[in-house]
Amino acid sequence: MKYLIIVPDGMADSFDDSSDPTSLESSKTPWMDKMASNGKIGTSITIPDGMAPGSDVATLSLMGYSAADTYTGRAPFEAASMGIKLKPSDLAFRLNLVTLDRNFTIMADHSGDHISTPEAKDLIGSLALEIESLGFEVFPGISYRNLLVWADGPDNIVTHPPHDFPGEPIAHYLPSGKGSEKLLRLIVKSWRILDKHHVNQRRQKRGQGPANSVWPWGQGKPPQLKTLKERFGVTGSVVAAVDLVRGIGKYAGLDVIDVPGATGYLDTNYEGKVQAAIDALGAHDFVLLHVEAPDEAGHSGQMDLKIKAIEDFDQRVVGPILKELEAFENWRILLAPDHQTPVAKRVHSSGPIPFVLLDSDSWRKSDGSEQAKFTERAAADSGIKEPLGMNLIEVLFGRRDLQG
Repeated sequence: MKYLIIVPDGMADSFDDSSDPTSLESSKTPWMDKMASNGKIGTSITIPDGMAPGSDVATLSLMGYSAADTYTGRAPFEAASMGIKLKPSDLAFRLNLVTLDRNFTIMADHSGDHISTPEAKDLIGSLALEIESLGFEVFPGISYRNLLVWADGPDNIVTHPPHDFPGEPIAHYLPSGKGSEKLLRLIVKSWRILDKHHVNQRRQKRGQGPANSVWPWGQGKPPQLKTLKERFGVTGSVVAAVDLVRGIGKYAGLDVIDVPGATGYLDTNYEGKVQAAIDALGAHDFVLLHVEAPDEAGHSGQMDLKIKAIEDFDQRVVGPILKELEAFENWRILLAPDHQTPVAKRVHSSGPIPFVLLDSDSWRKSDGSEQAKFTERAAADSGIKEPLGMNLIEVLFGRRDLQG
């Protein structure tokens, strides 16, 4: 049996009976609709009560881990993806390159207006001496995503993800708590160096936003997780562009597959990721395939952009995957967004996510007459409600039945 989890990051929107159609409802998704017509759809909760709605906690849930018991912070997973060996006392931070407006007072864009990886490396390189002088170590990543390590860093610092307050003043979201003064100095120092940097000057001439500040967040020390092989006896791979998901995969004992041109945005190499996933299934029992684009589109607040991301996902990922799976005798898929990223809110939400489970027998028995839709409302109306997202992988592996 081959097992596959496909995660369209942030694809779900929130809704109520009186609300307008969601991005998913407004999209043409024939392949996900076919999955819903021949499989089982329902809803689940991937964000435990009291935890912030983020891809870190949600992805842990989809991988079958209790985030309440295992989560220490986002950044250690990203460190693992980047091959950075953390000591038990190391405190790792995600270090975003962001765009600030109005004399560095407003969070205009959490991604530095989707700065390219070469540009980002140039900017981070210019900050290296200042970063080291404060006692930190920095590691460039993909696009705006970088990593900061503080040896023997203090506990109880409070930080906030920059994508959680778009268009708002940063004053209420700056790092706080004992030891945060060093992080504040780093942020302020970055303004002087990045504001007039030649990379940002060129970007502004092209009408792009400048990546004129750093923003540390998501800190944590190394967690302790059992691998999927230890827990379920399966081997597997992860196909993802973002370091967070790749790092969770490493902690779960999965092989991490590099796909050229995988960017974590709408211009990602969809075809390369699909082929990598299918090739990996030939060697392993399980693959996690993650696509970031719907989440980034949700953060933009642009409905048309999110619809494009969803339709691209359906046509260029789901459809080809279902066709390629015909090469395998027995298989089972779980397709589920990790969390909600409603266009109207532009931030993550912790409400229920829709999911669909499909196996090879049901797919091959279909006569094409079914007309179900895969949407948030349809999933909610199905009556299937799995209260714990961490149980979905056990359902996928045949260790548990669906609730409802």
